[in-house]
Amino acid sequence: MAVISKKIPAPDRVAVRTALLSVSDKTGIVELARALAGKGVRLLSTGGTHKALSDAGLAVTDVSEVTGFPEIMDGRVKTLHPSVHGGLLAIRDDAEHVEAMKAHGIGAIDLAVINLYPFEDVRAKGGDYPTTVENIDIGGPAMIRASAKNHAYVTIVTDPADYSALLEELADGSTTYAFRQKMAAKAYARTAAYDAAISNWFAEALDISMPRHRVLGGVLKEEMRYGENPHQKAGFYVTGENRPGVATATLLQGKQLSYNNINDTDAAFELVAEFLPENGPACAIIKHANPCGVATGRTLKEAYARALACDPVSAFGGIIALNSTLDSETAEEIVKLFTEVIIAPDADEKARAIIAGKPNLRLLVTGALPDPRVPGLSAKTVSGGLLVQSRDNGMVEDLELKVVTRRAPTAQELEDMKFAFKVAKHVKSNAVVYAKDGQTAGIGAGQMSRVDSARIAGLKAEEAAKAMGLAEPLTRGSAVASEAFLPFADGLLSAIAAGATAVIQPGGSMRDAEVIAAADEAGVAMVFTGMRHFRH
Repeated sequence: MAVISKKIPAPDRVAVRTALLSVSDKTGIVELARALAGKGVRLLSTGGTHKALSDAGLAVTDVSEVTGFPEIMDGRVKTLHPSVHGGLLAIRDDAEHVEAMKAHGIGAIDLAVINLYPFEDVRAKGGDYPTTVENIDIGGPAMIRASAKNHAYVTIVTDPADYSALLEELADGSTTYAFRQKMAAKAYARTAAYDAAISNWFAEALDISMPRHRVLGGVLKEEMRYGENPHQKAGFYVTGENRPGVATATLLQGKQLSYNNINDTDAAFELVAEFLPENGPACAIIKHANPCGVATGRTLKEAYARALACDPVSAFGGIIALNSTLDSETAEEIVKLFTEVIIAPDADEKARAIIAGKPNLRLLVTGALPDPRVPGLSAKTVSGGLLVQSRDNGMVEDLELKVVTRRAPTAQELEDMKFAFKVAKHVKSNAVVYAKDGQTAGIGAGQMSRVDSARIAGLKAEEAAKAMGLAEPLTRGSAVASEAFLPFADGLLSAIAAGATAVIQPGGSMRDAEVIAAADEAGVAMVFTGMRHFRH
């Protein structure tokens, strides 16, 4: 790739004599304007910003006095005028531009402080169609883009978080070219994310599942120490989606979340959300985005103990997700094991005090559980492209299960089947999950062969039984779930050898009849879901 020079013919320092301030988010704007006025900067402003500055006793010129045209159409048209855009776009040392400015009475605007109508917030709060449309900013993006294009001469600031940096830069009344470049880059990223939010909202509102152009935007929440590995750089960007989870959670204590922490915590919380709190407490323990154990219980403490029992070795250094408020009894048990993150809808005061004894343990509270049925998007990058799909919001409770064997499952087997299938949805493919009495008995994840997944899950169950001093593994008399169809009878036979008496799988293999016959011969009950849950 050819190296592109970052320098264009432009002065390094440009004096700021006139500033245009037009903001929706008025955080810090009065203080900034007062500081600018103190440096002798002439202030121009519009609408609500003009009122806020005037009410604060600042001398500020309304843009309508510059354009010679009043705001019209409920403020939709106020800055779309040559006197504004000419002042932002003029090349200061170009003779033709200078002559045009003189001929038309256009004054230079050296600084633009602009942020946009709160479209993303309105969308996140579920605003109706007309309200959401009315919060699509037009003049703001136009001025931002004009200022950013002309960053050789104009400073554009779009984020209140940059006001202090701007004032430091203006110590001598001017800005440097490097600063203007940096602010221009941020400005274009802001308008790109804004337009992405609007286009995605339209696609959603009009039920266009795959628009011709798909843009995903986000705001940097934090720059991470590194990515999956120490030599990789990473940042955590939030999209503004109003979904309870790691992106919207409050970190009550603990050090900064790592890239892997965030990935695993998201996987854990989305999994535990499959188990509604009204049906009882539930716990999921995750390691490397795969569950080590998942369980329900009469109490949260019991649910945690049962989840841990599935694979206590792998749970070391894992992520714990809870579907209800963390209490002190559960917290006392959790701190006995080295854990990276706990995420829950809330934590009571006693639990928070107990967790505080482990200062490096991150405790996140979300206020609620995400609804697993709510649609949304998931995306991943590939070389030269972006794979985008709808969120896997299929739930086994919503499926019409089909008994395909001579023996139908018992009521308990059916409950265990559903439990196992819920968990299998969140296990990397190929996935095999054994469950019994609301508790995972063994989990096989991410194998190239489904038979190997079944065997690994059985082996894990045997190891857990030895650790707990049980006479036999929990897979004896369990239900087993496969997230995709069983292509051959060998996977089924491995599950039966581990002790499974009931099987749930999507079905749809060319050899379904062979698999069903093997189940019938072993006296095992089998149901088809008709829905696959690949997870790569």
